[in-house]
Amino acid sequence: MTEWRRTGPSDPGRPRSGGGPACSAGSRLRDEDVSATASPGRRWLLVEVAGAWGWNVWTESPVLDPEVGAALARRVQHAGMRILAVRRPGRSRGSGRWRWAVVDAERATTRWGEVSDPRQLLTLPLDGSTGTPSDQALFAVCAHGRHDECCAVRGRSVAERLSGAYPDETWECSHLGGDRFAATMMLFPHAVNHGRVDEHDPVAIADEYLHGRIAQQGFRGRATLSHVEQAAVAAAVQHTGDTRLEAFRPVAATELTTEPGGWSVDLSARTDTAAEPQTDAGTRTIRVRLEHVLTGPTFTTCRATVAVEIPRFVVRDLTVLG
Repeated sequence: MTEWRRTGPSDPGRPRSGGGPACSAGSRLRDEDVSATASPGRRWLLVEVAGAWGWNVWTESPVLDPEVGAALARRVQHAGMRILAVRRPGRSRGSGRWRWAVVDAERATTRWGEVSDPRQLLTLPLDGSTGTPSDQALFAVCAHGRHDECCAVRGRSVAERLSGAYPDETWECSHLGGDRFAATMMLFPHAVNHGRVDEHDPVAIADEYLHGRIAQQGFRGRATLSHVEQAAVAAAVQHTGDTRLEAFRPVAATELTTEPGGWSVDLSARTDTAAEPQTDAGTRTIRVRLEHVLTGPTFTTCRATVAVEIPRFVVRDLTVLG
């Protein structure tokens, strides 16, 4: 059983409904660290829902039959995948087409297709065996305002700005997780997650990604990794300065029974450099020791009425083993 040590502010303040700040403003006031907070997801189904979205996209959106939407969401969940609604930025929100994409973030592959009726999605193969392969990146910016006001206020401006540079790649999307880190963005097909993008340059973040690098501004982690692995990779990037997407690969994550809340993560790290990449690069091991802690009470969304303590991983030591 993991033991917890509490850290961070002790005053939970007031919820948004009680006159407190919006969740994203409260997170900034607490100077909450965004690293290692990406909600896990290895395989994804993205469905174009070109219209207004309710709090639950799949059961409360005017353009989608709620029974069909609920059945689709259940089907995707049972397949061990995450589901996102997407639409084009701006008031037009697209032409009402039912395009879809299956993304395998571990293999970094995307396959696109389209159906004429959303009911056809209920029989769509989810194993990546159908659809047209695409090597085009996809930038999904959470603009799900009915789910959380911060996503609308902060996310839509980011999507608009990003679509000016990358109109084909940019989509608004439904809830990604981590509303208090709005504006949030997921870069596919690698599922690289960024937060507070409105404070940074979303175009520069996208540019780095397209060049095979991770921008450090607002980097939350890769959704393909667990939170402890995300924390270890973030520590290795900071220690080495190597921001390449495939620079570090977790190979073992061990809970330390002799240290309350302690974890050890081994990373396989490439030994070539960004300046002199080698196709036959060797590897070395970086071991990161972390502690599982709890933050102070936090209102995680604008709708939250109860403050909860959030588990986090704090880096205690990093060793290059050779």
